[in-house]
Amino acid sequence: MLNIPGYEGGPLTRADAYLDHPLFWPLHLGSSLPGEDAQRAAFGADWDAADDLYRALAAEDEWPVFSVPLRSGHTVHVVYRNIEGEGGVDYLIHHPAWPDAETLAVDDGHFMGPGMAWPELLHAAEPPAEPAAETTDARLLLLFPTLGDACLPDDATTAVTTALAALTVIEDPATVARTLLENQGQWTPAHWSSVNGVRINDGGHSYRNPANPFALPGQRLKEISDALSNPNPNPNP
Repeated sequence: MLNIPGYEGGPLTRADAYLDHPLFWPLHLGSSLPGEDAQRAAFGADWDAADDLYRALAAEDEWPVFSVPLRSGHTVHVVYRNIEGEGGVDYLIHHPAWPDAETLAVDDGHFMGPGMAWPELLHAAEPPAEPAAETTDARLLLLFPTLGDACLPDDATTAVTTALAALTVIEDPATVARTLLENQGQWTPAHWSSVNGVRINDGGHSYRNPANPFALPGQRLKEISDALSNPNPNPNP
């Protein structure tokens, strides 16, 4: 059984096999696909199969975990928190030098985020130097629900379209990519800035907005900013 330091939950189970299932991706990205039209474009005629897969992902006796190692030595853990009536997906970041993982974002009815700016998402999508189980496309889509960035570059749609085309059977990936980027999770897309070399945002629900009373401590904000932008930051316990 897996263990994430400081994370109290149910039976954490490595779930990499789901990454090869084309219907996993529209399910995982569902909070950024509001409305029947968006769902129809993402799932096509595969509603029944998607429902079966959802039931497996949401089983209370196994909490699927996807771990995304970064070049910095940190790991982002994507955890399906399968508590009846309180289910959701937690996005945690940890480094071996830290006593506990920190929460980047929470995708559920009481959402918290955003956790990443677009440049950070692209950086995190790059596999580390050693061989990685996940491709760049898979890493991009796994971490996409942490995104909240009001200033996207013109080529953002191309990157998401490429990932959807590679991993799903969506007939019109460009349309779905535009929908994803227009919605970007449940929070309002944030404006990001750099203060003393630390990337922060103005999101009212974000742990990376130091103006929020629940924001992460300043040192952690710096370490996370470094981990999501620099290849070899120096983490502190």
